[in-house]
Amino acid sequence: MPRCTRKGCDKEYSESSTEPCIFHPGSPKFHEGLKSWTCCSDVNKPVLDFDEFMKIPGCAETDSHTHKAPEPEPSVSSSSSQPTIREEKPISAVEPPKTSSIPVRIVNQGPFTALPHPIQIEEEDDLDVPVQEGTPCKRKGCKTTFVSNEVNRKGEGEGTKCVYHPMPPIFREGSKGYLCCKRRVLEFEEFLKIDGCKTGRHVFAPKTDQQMTDELTDCRVDHYQTLDKVYVSIFAKKVEKETSKISFEENQVSVELRLPGSKRFVKTIELFGPIEPSESIFQIFGTKVELILKKQDTRSWTILEKPVHDLGNISLTFGVSGRTGTVGAKSVLNEQNRNK
Repeated sequence: MPRCTRKGCDKEYSESSTEPCIFHPGSPKFHEGLKSWTCCSDVNKPVLDFDEFMKIPGCAETDSHTHKAPEPEPSVSSSSSQPTIREEKPISAVEPPKTSSIPVRIVNQGPFTALPHPIQIEEEDDLDVPVQEGTPCKRKGCKTTFVSNEVNRKGEGEGTKCVYHPMPPIFREGSKGYLCCKRRVLEFEEFLKIDGCKTGRHVFAPKTDQQMTDELTDCRVDHYQTLDKVYVSIFAKKVEKETSKISFEENQVSVELRLPGSKRFVKTIELFGPIEPSESIFQIFGTKVELILKKQDTRSWTILEKPVHDLGNISLTFGVSGRTGTVGAKSVLNEQNRNK
């Protein structure tokens, strides 16, 4: 059966269907982590969690469904055409070191090693719980609705395969995607069409004994650089060392920190420049997590994260809020960088 393409409806229907279409005529609105719809933000309060956003009931109703492609609409966002520079506390002035790098005492954290990919604890389907026909799969990106146990839950048939996104969505500077894969789009409708990147089993009735109720939270991130390294501080108290995961790749760092109170900080940093993953490390302290990224070359980084737009003629200045401060300023820049 065809599926209704109106935002907020997304139901399968037939020509003889009498069920009304309840949908959102407006556009999604993302602002400072809050998510809502422009057509009913005064009625339905903005939410933080993306799953809660997708559950916001439609505010308009019509007698018939449609499978026509929706007219493209720019999503309302706080992002402008210019790059967003986060406001962070200025890096405190420090005495320039006598050498071109800061001596750092590396702490051996025992079982803490850089993993090739962050591990995500995923839900499992409770096969003992009965499921009503038409129940949608709970995994992000999967559009399958439940038909029967024989079709969707038992055996290895085609109907049991779930293609989904195992990690949360990410919205940054107008682009939309998932933490688990690299594709990014601008339109919300295109975001909903991003194919899953992992294949597994459907989840129609999640097991209740799994601790999957972690609340996503935000942490302040500061950074500075030397000639050959970039130091990143994530300010988070009492990080759980055994369950937190950090992995390094050439162009990005993936961070998943487990915090007290069933809270979790998840962030993928697409880096301004390339690093050496095997020579980059992290340390977990009582009040922060420090990443030490080994650059592949001695070029100065204008900012920490790779920009979506051209930054233009921005020069590096020691201690400027929101950019990558350079310890020692000119003393750590080589001759090639001074001439730029």
